[in-house]
Amino acid sequence: MKIGVLKESILSDHRVCINPAITKVLISKGFECLVEEDAGVGSNFKNSDYTEAGSSVVSRESLFENADIIIKINPFDKADIALFKKGQVVISQLFHKSNPELINEIASRGVSAFSMDAIPRISRAQDMDILSSQSNLAGYKAVIVGANEMTKIFPLMMTAAGTITPSRILIYGVGVAGLQAIATARRLGAIVEATDIRMETKEQVESLGAKFISVDNTGEQSEGGYAKEASEDYARRQKEAVNVSLFKADLVITTALIPGRKSPVLITEEQVNQMKNGAVIIDLAASHGGNCELSKMNETVLHRGVKIIGTTMAPESVSTNASDLYAKNMLNFINHLTKETQFTWDLEDQITNDTLIIKNGEIRKS
Repeated sequence: MKIGVLKESILSDHRVCINPAITKVLISKGFECLVEEDAGVGSNFKNSDYTEAGSSVVSRESLFENADIIIKINPFDKADIALFKKGQVVISQLFHKSNPELINEIASRGVSAFSMDAIPRISRAQDMDILSSQSNLAGYKAVIVGANEMTKIFPLMMTAAGTITPSRILIYGVGVAGLQAIATARRLGAIVEATDIRMETKEQVESLGAKFISVDNTGEQSEGGYAKEASEDYARRQKEAVNVSLFKADLVITTALIPGRKSPVLITEEQVNQMKNGAVIIDLAASHGGNCELSKMNETVLHRGVKIIGTTMAPESVSTNASDLYAKNMLNFINHLTKETQFTWDLEDQITNDTLIIKNGEIRKS
């Protein structure tokens, strides 16, 4: 069975879904690997790295014509879909709940489609969970970018000229990205506070040396490993509790996403108006509407002395590491779906059932 590795068509995304090392593993298991020319260049993988691993570097047209499985990271675009052949299996992030038109187009080509962003948050799927592996990098890079944008340093510093007090960092959302942001900011010497609607995250925050901003003793519960949308009453009380820290913060990082829905607005224009002059907001949820009311995707907004940066940044900006992690996730996923290079189509299995959005042109999930 031939696996086709597509080059990402989004110019700002330099990742590749399979690195040379993983193609070598797949080939050892009996697969053939076809890699689109220059697919790995943005992650510093040369075409020769793939050929030395045993893969064939081919044109885009040849890949679509000959591959049995076609994989990439971002959703397939219209140009990709037009080249699908009936019976092929395609794997990428599809975000099917918010992209019904895309799903209909893919289904019309008679292919089967798996969505990597639909992998369930269960223990046996952890090594396939691309959202976690990429979000981990996002949390790290958000702190680094935030530090670069600030006009202050993070740690306490005592000098002959006087003492520099540490910066104050506030993290919204204590998922994978939030936890990594906390850990990175703490390593750099900042005072860190974090908030989440799930009280179950309090212990994790405190274990990293940060302060958890509590609203009450109950909080909200998660759904499938993700935070669900808070009730109006809880959101109001959380806002009141967090404002004291928000207005003192030098850097704010927001990470709150709800699968298949617009990101919740956690910081309004009115709140930004009361923040410190020179404060920076890194909004990692900007691609889904943003956690800050003033965020704009891939733009820096200056508002009354506050710098608001809307981004998804990390996977794209640390493409070598991001590609390595994504490739391992993809290898584990393909191993799970196949036996002796053939798909098992075990729909009784939760991982297969949750991720198989289209089977032979029939839409299973919407």
